[in-house]
Amino acid sequence: MTPRAAYVHVPFCRHRCGYCNFSVVAGRDDLTQAFLDALARELSELGTPREVDTLFIGGGTPTHLQPRELVRLLETVQYWFPTASGYEWSVESNPADLSREKTEILATHGVTRISLGVQSFQDRKLGLLERDHRCHEVIQAFDLARRHVASVSIDLIFGVPGETLAEWERDLRQAIALKPDHLSTYSLTFERGTLFWNRRRKGDLRPLDEDIAGRLYERCIDALEAAGWDHYEVSSFALPGHRCRHNEVYWTGGEYFAAGPGAARFIDGHREANHRSTSTYLRCLREGRNPVQESELLDAEMVARERLVFGLRRLEGVALTRFQRDTGYSVQQLAGDAVTRFLDMRLLEKTETHLRLTRRGLLVSDSLWPDLI
Repeated sequence: MTPRAAYVHVPFCRHRCGYCNFSVVAGRDDLTQAFLDALARELSELGTPREVDTLFIGGGTPTHLQPRELVRLLETVQYWFPTASGYEWSVESNPADLSREKTEILATHGVTRISLGVQSFQDRKLGLLERDHRCHEVIQAFDLARRHVASVSIDLIFGVPGETLAEWERDLRQAIALKPDHLSTYSLTFERGTLFWNRRRKGDLRPLDEDIAGRLYERCIDALEAAGWDHYEVSSFALPGHRCRHNEVYWTGGEYFAAGPGAARFIDGHREANHRSTSTYLRCLREGRNPVQESELLDAEMVARERLVFGLRRLEGVALTRFQRDTGYSVQQLAGDAVTRFLDMRLLEKTETHLRLTRRGLLVSDSLWPDLI
């Protein structure tokens, strides 16, 4: 079957944050035209436009592009991935980059959803996270997005060094007061190769205690659910009708197109990932070479295992009968011993129809996946 979802990665940012491990280049606006040329070449390899139900342009910061460049990006993507009736089209943005002109461009071209990288409403946290915006810019950007698109999502980070429950509750109260349609909340991680990773090794940054971070996460769940948001995935909360349909393609084992530096696609059992280096990506396409750096064909068992892990990230869990019908494997066949152990530890729970994480399991979910994959 032809994928019905597509992701496009735009690598440009005004500034690289210390915790960021994405495929990003900062201060290289001189490469934007070359990137748009390369992206058009890569997408032309599709041969014909492919209709999709969900489209996601992420980064990086797509809205860091100048208005004329943003128009070209949207028109290129729109040509190769025309959207079906009832589509969802998301674009990521940072508050400092979202102007009225750019918001109107997004809306005019059919974007239905803006995801704002807010991270915090408090200037102390924003400074520690090395963000390039402050609280007043968050409010301005949110108001712009709210006026022009059907759905607005915001990202928040908790668990920064020294953060207290009171500090995190202030972020949650501000988010609830704004009433975005969707929230994604992430615990700060120290990824190898980032500035934060190096600062941690030198002792300049000390991660928040895991027990404290767990309490912050539980407070987030309780506060947002009480305020009306549906907690539908480990890190994701949505008002009715505003789940991120594109991300649900990933979590339910669907296939998807992808383009841009570092972008990964999954089509017909093949997973491919482009070069993460923007300069290498550009050089490959300029020279007429394939920008793919990694490629693998997943066998049926690995496809099933990945679907099990992604499915358990969703709060409703894995529908056992459907899982076996779709993959050809039962959960017991794939990971019976690990599942039994996690059930005994009350990290998973099993009903007549589903296997899912418990509240306790949510707090340590990342530690479960290696035993299941």
